[in-house]
Amino acid sequence: MKFDVMMPGTNHIPGMYEWAHRLTTADHRRILQTIDHGRFHAVLVSEHLAMPFFEVPRLGPYWHDALTTMSFAAGVTERVLVDSCLLVLPYHHPLRFAKAIGTLHDLSGGRVALSLGVGHAEQEFAALGVDFAARGRITDESLDALMELWTADEPRHEGEFFQISGLAVEPKPSPRPRIAIGGNSRPALRRAARWDGWQPNPMGTTLADLPAMIAYIAEHREPAAQHPFEVNWLAAPEGLELPHGFRDADAGSLRSFRDRAIDAYADAYPAAGVHRTSVPRPATISSTEEFLDYLQWFDTEVIAAVGAY
Repeated sequence: MKFDVMMPGTNHIPGMYEWAHRLTTADHRRILQTIDHGRFHAVLVSEHLAMPFFEVPRLGPYWHDALTTMSFAAGVTERVLVDSCLLVLPYHHPLRFAKAIGTLHDLSGGRVALSLGVGHAEQEFAALGVDFAARGRITDESLDALMELWTADEPRHEGEFFQISGLAVEPKPSPRPRIAIGGNSRPALRRAARWDGWQPNPMGTTLADLPAMIAYIAEHREPAAQHPFEVNWLAAPEGLELPHGFRDADAGSLRSFRDRAIDAYADAYPAAGVHRTSVPRPATISSTEEFLDYLQWFDTEVIAAVGAY
């Protein structure tokens, strides 16, 4: 099992992890370096360019730019992979995106992965002048254009939405970053089958739903050229929560949390077809120091027992 960490403080969702709303630059560095020194597989970064007014009470307006944040994370780490959760590919012109990811791949020593989605916030699409109804087709064409830009010495792409020719583009990431597709719809599953992985959306989906959805992907699977297929389930095991703050938890509570986590990650998750997951962030954590303690404890007590690969 591979364990990722959602990078805290990159959004300020009201009422959620409010300790992370106060992180300083030094705090971000310490968190990232703690992750880098442990057995963790990747740091995950989400994307919203702006927040529709009606969503501000629920999600807040404060969201870091994803590509900038991924670059910062790569710059202060040496080992851990930098991934997304999710990048909305139709927001990005493939030529500009190819350059940004090629540069990040080059400067990070190849430590970039991409988990991509088609998006859902119509207001963001409207502001960017991107056709919301065509977002699936745009995503598919963008992926094809990226492959051309990243592999051809004289790339040429003539599609419905993008025309790119007569331009040399470097640096080219080689091997290209792992590409996973997010979403639960049938088109999303068929799109995932073309690439290297699938990131289900836990909203409205349970672990028990995954085997049938993975089987559907397998029916449409096109062998990936460079990477084996992975499923990244971001949800924590059901009922896995600390009753009190991590630092205040008694030995019995921590032991129960550890044992239930190990059972889920060693047995239930692999049985459902999961290869990667996200370290659960207890809602009871209230400070940067407590979060760092928790990460180190989870690493030595859970990941070491399950086995990270």
